[in-house]
Amino acid sequence: MTDNGLALEIRDLTVAYQEKPVLWDIDLQVPKGVLMAIVGPNGAGKSTLIKAALGLVPAAAGQVLIHSRPYLQQRGLVGYVPQRGSVDWDFPTNALDVVLMGLYRQIGWIRRPRRREREMAMESLNTVGMADYADRQISQLSGGQQQRVFLARALVQDAQIYFMDEPFAGVDATTERAIIAVLRQLRDAGKTLIVVHHDLHTVSEYFDWLTLLNVRCIANGPIDDTFTSDNLRQTYGGRVAFITEDGELPDDRSRTDSKLIAA
Repeated sequence: MTDNGLALEIRDLTVAYQEKPVLWDIDLQVPKGVLMAIVGPNGAGKSTLIKAALGLVPAAAGQVLIHSRPYLQQRGLVGYVPQRGSVDWDFPTNALDVVLMGLYRQIGWIRRPRRREREMAMESLNTVGMADYADRQISQLSGGQQQRVFLARALVQDAQIYFMDEPFAGVDATTERAIIAVLRQLRDAGKTLIVVHHDLHTVSEYFDWLTLLNVRCIANGPIDDTFTSDNLRQTYGGRVAFITEDGELPDDRSRTDSKLIAA
């Protein structure tokens, strides 16, 4: 199979819970080397889209390709950062061991990590500013620190495509800036990042590619083409508006003085 330049391709994906469609007939193409946000209202299927792409929830129909091949053939190319609320933070382990879990596909569950693997884990912790907390129990870390540790676990895998489910949720401003700096470094190194995001105010600042989702895919493409007031109205059912300082509603997102209002 030839490389078509796409990091992720989703064809006709439908996911249903108890016969109720959560995602309906999703077609999506994401090129390599972009930092993409998945944006939509609560219940739009954002997290489900990531989980379906990773085979964590069953699909009623459709196909997911990672670098032109089915996910099961490409798992070694994929890193995943789940929602922080889905993790058991009382599990008795320290930050370094959590990061080392990202290498278990390489080292196995029986063999103990070697010096080089521990060095790799420490390098990842250092990248996210958590090297000084390597021996700290994860239950003793703040929410932002826990999120950085899970980001380090994904980084140590040296994946080609990263899926991240609301990595900025519940973190302080300092942690958010640190995370987005790391994501940009990865993007600049040619990695692809697919991020479930909820803050419309930072979409155009943080991301260069966007998928607007509300059960169906409303729009997918470069920020300048997709992050428009018309697409946002379709995504949020008319409950979102761009409001400029003079109170006018612009036709697109070109006004730098605009503010996003979500009811």
